[in-house]
Order: sequence, then structure tokens, then C-alpha cells
Amino acid sequence: MNDIPIWQYVLSMGGYIVLLLALVEVMRKKPWFALVFWLLSLLSFPFWFEYLDGWFRWAKTLSVLLPTALVVGFARIAWLYKDNPHKFLAFFRGDWVLMFLYGILFLNIAEATLKDFATANYFNAICGVILCITIPFPRYKNGERVYWVIGKEAPNDLLFYSTAAWNFLYTTWNMAFVYGEAGPYFAASMCILIAAELYPILKRRPELYIIARVYTLAFHILVRSVSEVFVPLMDSSSWMNAQVLWVWGLINLVLHVPFLVWYFWRKRNSPTQEPPFGETPPPSVRDYPPQTIRSTA
Repeated sequence: MNDIPIWQYVLSMGGYIVLLLALVEVMRKKPWFALVFWLLSLLSFPFWFEYLDGWFRWAKTLSVLLPTALVVGFARIAWLYKDNPHKFLAFFRGDWVLMFLYGILFLNIAEATLKDFATANYFNAICGVILCITIPFPRYKNGERVYWVIGKEAPNDLLFYSTAAWNFLYTTWNMAFVYGEAGPYFAASMCILIAAELYPILKRRPELYIIARVYTLAFHILVRSVSEVFVPLMDSSSWMNAQVLWVWGLINLVLHVPFLVWYFWRKRNSPTQEPPFGETPPPSVRDYPPQTIRSTA
């Protein structure tokens, strides 16, 4: 049992959520600052050997920090200067960026899903599989819309046109995963998931979910790779309960299965075989034709 008083959880968790919301706002509005910040964050690599333990933590750190610094950062700058024909910038305006980021999201869910299977958290693991197969592709053959884009206008956000249901299910699945995998860090991980869920709601732009998730997760991973600040502030190891984890995984599965059925029913009944989306329609392929993304816009 830890002896952290309730008021400390309220202050530390509440303060962390506010910090993360402010961080996303700054990173979004200042793409050059975001690029430099995350490139410099990679210089913390020597400290990782002290604070990272096991394949999962190393895989998670590398699969989050490297793409955030090297792909998201440069892609946003490339679109900031979308009229510049330089080969380097044109390269980061390519279709491969969006497919790569789709793959990174898939990989991060798959990593956690494998960990859930390894720790016998089977209900939640099945939910992870469902989330993987219901992530919208960036674009579909003969499709009319683009589900992943870097915005053409400043501040050139990474935009992800999924559904509010998918975002929510990802959040509750991820919370249950962290609850079972890293008990002492559960409270801190709740903060980053809540902040990523809150940010697009506060902005009334659901397509901002992924960029909020990218920056909140990357910041959290960075802090955990160089320090142990979260356990003294908000250790949640005493919250752990195997029965709660089992029930949570079951509830998640009950929510995920109808979503899976609905997702493929909507996709099958779409004239273009594209998946459902939220209240904000994804951009038309006419605005983001493949040759434009691959070249100089």
C-alpha cells in the first residue's frame, strides 16, 4: 500500500492533464518548435538504458519517439512549405508518410495486444485485435475520401478521420491494458489518455485525436525513459485488482464486438467500400490526389 493522499492524486493528475493539453496546443500551433523539440529529445538516448527494462518498454519507446521526431515533424514542415519543390520536402509529402503512420498506430496496438495475450488478459487482447482491423486506411482503392492527411493549411496538423466510437474504444482498451501491464503507472497513463480524448472535444474537431495522442504519448514516453517522476507523485500500484481487470476486459469486449459488426456492415454498404466516419467528413481525394501527395503539391 502507498501512503499518497487523495489530494495529491487530484493535484498531480489534474496538473498533468492540464500540462498535456497545453503541450498539444503548443506543438500543434508551432510545427518548427515541435520538430526541434522532438529531434533534441532523441539526445536523451543514453539515459534510456537506466530506465527502460524489457522488450516491450524498448519497443514502445523507439516506436513512438522516432516516428514523432523524424516523420511527423518533417511531414508537417514539408506541408508548411507545400509549394517548395525541393526533393527532401517533396519526399515527406509522399503517400508513404501516411501509410507509415497508419502502420505505427497498428504496431503500437499490436505490441500491447501481444503483451495482453502474454499476461492472460485475453478479453482485452481480443479488443486490441478488433481495434487493429478497424483502423481506417489512409486511402482506399476507388475511394472518394482520404482518412489520414497532413493539413495543407497552417499549422499543418496530422488529421485522422475515424469515429468517436473508435477513439473511445481505443481509450478504454488502452486504459485496461495499462492497468494490467504497469500498475504503478496507471494513474499517469490515464492522464495522457484523458488529455488526448479531451483535446479534440475542447476544440470541437474530432479529427485532431491522433495528433493529440501522438504528442501526449510521446511526452509521457520521453519522461518515463529518463526519470521515475510518476511513481512518487501518483503511484497507483494499490489500485490493482485482478477481478477488476477481468471485468474491465469483459466490458471492453462487449463494447468492441458490436462496433466490429457495425463497422463492417457500414463498410460493406458503402458504395465505395469505405469505412464509416464521424460528423466531420474526411477530405475528398480530389483535394489530396495520390500524385499531389507524392510530389510537390
